[in-house]
Amino acid sequence: MDVVLLQDVDKVGLRGEVVSVSRGYMRNYLQPRRLAEPATPAVVAELEKREAERARHEARTTEQARDIAELLTKTVLRFEVKAGTQGVLFGSITPTDIADELWRARKVRIDRRKISLDEPIKRVGRYEVPIEVFQDVRVEVKTLVVPEGGGLSDWPEDEPDEAAEPHGDGDGPAPGDTSA
Repeated sequence: MDVVLLQDVDKVGLRGEVVSVSRGYMRNYLQPRRLAEPATPAVVAELEKREAERARHEARTTEQARDIAELLTKTVLRFEVKAGTQGVLFGSITPTDIADELWRARKVRIDRRKISLDEPIKRVGRYEVPIEVFQDVRVEVKTLVVPEGGGLSDWPEDEPDEAAEPHGDGDGPAPGDTSA
């Protein structure tokens, strides 16, 4: 049975894709959770229309891509999400979320497949998200993931600053180091 995914589904596909699944999987899992809908000819036509419109907003030439890349280097995306006390998100930030936020913030359409996240963002922090705007035109977009109602200053950095000194005075193991 062909269905249109309404949200990203692990090991099935990404939002907006038409995929083939068993009727039972659709009826018992995808449909009750509103993750997919049957791929009727009208729904598929609407999806193709949206994809064609989206393609018109994407870069067509290298010059356009460079202009978009320059705009994106100045952009800082901010996601306010629910997070636990240790900075772990309840959910994650996917390439689809980043593409949607770029459209909302800058009216720049980027295909989610051009956003190079190895895995979804699952922790509070500052990130540099690599995006391929056009062939041979890449840019890193600054992304802040902060807990709802709080700032990033409340959370420790994911990665220590390279310029920071190591623990201790350099004469011996750091305090609490039991590897010696």
